[in-house]
Amino acid sequence: MLTTLLPPTSGSASVDGHDIAHKAAEVRRVIGYVPQLLSADGSLSGYENLLIFSKLYDIPRKEREQRIGDVLNFMGLSDFSDKLVRTYSGGMIRRLEIAEAMLHRPRVLFLDEPTVGLDPVARNMVWEHLQRLRSDYGTTIFVTTHYMDEADKLCTRMAIMHLGKIAAVGSPSELKSSVGEGATLDDAFVYYSGAEVDSAGSYREATRVRRLARRVG
Repeated sequence: MLTTLLPPTSGSASVDGHDIAHKAAEVRRVIGYVPQLLSADGSLSGYENLLIFSKLYDIPRKEREQRIGDVLNFMGLSDFSDKLVRTYSGGMIRRLEIAEAMLHRPRVLFLDEPTVGLDPVARNMVWEHLQRLRSDYGTTIFVTTHYMDEADKLCTRMAIMHLGKIAAVGSPSELKSSVGEGATLDDAFVYYSGAEVDSAGSYREATRVRRLARRVG
C-alpha cells in the first residue's frame, strides 16, 4: 500500500508528505522499491539492466552514464557491469537490484526481505551497503524482514506485525527491554506476536519463498 501497488483498505498514510491514495504519482517519484522476487533480467548484463531502469525512471539522457557509473561503483559492481546477471551470485544480484532502485535518487527506499536466501557473507555485504546508503545519501530505508538479527542491526525504529496489525512499535532496544532484562528481539517477537500462532504462511507462500531462495542463493 505504501508503494501504491495496492489501494489502502482503510485509514490514511503519506510518504514524504504525499498521500498514497490521492497523490500516488508523486509517491512513486520519491520512492525506490526492491521486491522480494527477482527483478533483474538474467539475460542482460548489469549495465544493461541499469540502462533500462534509467529510461523507465525518465532520467535525462545526458545524465544516464554518470548515474549508472555512480551506483555501480557505490554497490561494488563496476568490475562486473558487462557480465550477464545470470552469472552473478545472490548477493550481487541483490546489490544490483538496490542500485536499480537508487538510480533516480529516491527519498525513501522500500526493501521486501532484502537478504532472503543469501549466505551470511552476502547478507553482511548487503547490510553494509544499506547502512552506507543511509549515512551517505540520507535515504530513509523501509525494510520488511523475518530476521531479527537483521532488524536489530539495521533499524532505528521497528514495528512487530501480528495477524496483519501492528502489535508493538519502538527502537530495537526499547522492544527488547519491554520484554525483560536480557531479552532478545526474537523474544520480543514471540512475546508480541503470540507463540501459539503459526505465522509461517501458506503452502503457496512457503513454496514461493523456497523457490526464490534456490534462485538467488
